[in-house]
Amino acid sequence: MKFSSRLIEEAVEEFAKFPGIGRKSALRHVLFLLKQEIHVTHRFTQALNNLREHIQYCKRCHNVSDEPICEICKNPLRDTSTICVVEQITDLIAIENTHQYNGLFHVLGGVISPIDGISPEKLHINTLIERIKTEPIREVILALNSKMESETTAFYITKKLKDLSIPNLKITTIARGVPIGSELEYTDEVTLGRSILARTIYE
Repeated sequence: MKFSSRLIEEAVEEFAKFPGIGRKSALRHVLFLLKQEIHVTHRFTQALNNLREHIQYCKRCHNVSDEPICEICKNPLRDTSTICVVEQITDLIAIENTHQYNGLFHVLGGVISPIDGISPEKLHINTLIERIKTEPIREVILALNSKMESETTAFYITKKLKDLSIPNLKITTIARGVPIGSELEYTDEVTLGRSILARTIYE
C-alpha cells in the first residue's frame, strides 16, 4: 500500500499495530480522524496520554484502576467470600457484564506456558495464594479459558490451594457451556452468565 503522504503512512502504521486491524482498516480510521474537527483529535490523543500516564493496577486483584485499589475491591456490597480467578482483564470485564456474579476477582495476567517462557512465577499466582490465606474466602472459581495451558494453570492453582489445607474451601470451575477452545472475552453474555451460575466442583 503506497501513500502520497508520509504523515498518513506513519499514522496508518501505528493504527495497524492494534489487534484485528489491518492496514486498510487503519487507513479508514486515519482518514476518519482527518475529517473531524481538530479538537476531536486532541481529545482522542489526550485520552490516550492520560491512560498511559495515570492508569494503575489494583494492588489486591491486579485489575486496571484509577487508584491503588479498584472499584470492585472497594465495593462494600460485593461478596467477599467468593473470588473468581481469570486470565486477563478482558475476562473480568466479560464476567462483570453478565451481571450474574457479585464476588471478588483475581487477574492472573496469563496462563502457564513453558513453550512461551511463562512460568508460575511470572503470573499473579503467589498473590492469589496470599489472598486465600488472609481473606475470608470460602469459594475459588476458576474461570479460565478452554485450552491446554489454562487446564495446566487450573491444575497448578488447585494443587497449591489444597496444600494450604483450609477447611471447607471450595474450588469450582465454570460450566462448559463455553465452547471448547473459545475465549471468555468473546463468549456471549447469556452463555457466560449461565456458566457462572452452573459452576461445578473442580476435579
